[in-house]
Amino acid sequence: MIPPHAGSRGTLFHFSEDPDIRVFEPRPVRVAIDRGSDGAWLNGPLVWAIDSAHSLLYLFPRDCPRIVIWPTARTSAQDRADWFGDVTARAVAYVEEDWRDRIAGGVIHRYRMPPDGFAATGDPGTWVSRRAVVPSGLDTLRDLPAAMAAEGLELRFLPRLTPLAPIWRTSLHASGLRLRNARDWVTPEGGPPRPIMPTR
Repeated sequence: MIPPHAGSRGTLFHFSEDPDIRVFEPRPVRVAIDRGSDGAWLNGPLVWAIDSAHSLLYLFPRDCPRIVIWPTARTSAQDRADWFGDVTARAVAYVEEDWRDRIAGGVIHRYRMPPDGFAATGDPGTWVSRRAVVPSGLDTLRDLPAAMAAEGLELRFLPRLTPLAPIWRTSLHASGLRLRNARDWVTPEGGPPRPIMPTR
């Protein structure tokens, strides 16, 4: 089980495919997300970081679409059996088969971020700073499947992620990342936030 956001920053990370970042400057997200009026500010110029407990969400090539699930204290026995099974890992990540080789050969860089100046976003594990941030360290991850296993993440491949859309109607936690890159993906009701489509 992965703990919910507890309000303590602890160790923070930023993952990138760029190994030469000296300073993280606040910048808008590449693709704006519909977060409602209260969360619109999160599309603006910010530096993003993730806490240690949730960092397994980013052990992937940047554009890889994935759905990561884990049980919580409110997960029913039936939902756990149906969707999580007898997994001993902390979480399960579902990825399209087309990404298998890119994950196997991928390299990403985990920057350690000083926690001062970061504020919680309200989403599990995510923190933002309105100021520039100088990283305090860097680790290069050259074996992503091994890094996932070390963090208690079980990796599973599917032809498509669309059959997993009902997971957002269960009592499991589900995080969907880069799903705009998934085949035939349509965001389900109650699912992850939708990208804001540009107006013509």
